[in-house]
Amino acid sequence: MTAVEAPRFIGIHEHNLDPKGRLTLPSQLRKDLGQSCVVSKSQYGDPCLTIWRSQDFNAYSDRYLNADLEEDVTARRRMRSWSSEAFLGEIDATGRLPIPQRLRDYATLSKEVLVVGALQTIELWSVDIWRSHMESQDVR
Repeated sequence: MTAVEAPRFIGIHEHNLDPKGRLTLPSQLRKDLGQSCVVSKSQYGDPCLTIWRSQDFNAYSDRYLNADLEEDVTARRRMRSWSSEAFLGEIDATGRLPIPQRLRDYATLSKEVLVVGALQTIELWSVDIWRSHMESQDVR
């Protein structure tokens, strides 16, 4: 029996938040998410949000379960900050995902949002912050 390959999320898409803070995910990305996902702050500390397939979030968070958090205060604080802000999001029949205000504020998401495929995850970026971040990183 061969292992099932996890989907790879790629591309960049411009979308808008509706007045209720819901984001319609691009159909080519949401087909691999299913009807629910986990949304968190960036696992890397970037000023964006990350959308995970539930099983990928669980696999990534296993690193914290396997860490010695009693001895590593920094890892414990990072785990607590990252996991406490994560939530299980339900994608409705029209592909909309509600984003809580506190997470929209963290990522400075207003009306225009860049939906960025990041291989194992999907990232949500403010247009201005994305441009600034890419320029400062000299990414081409």
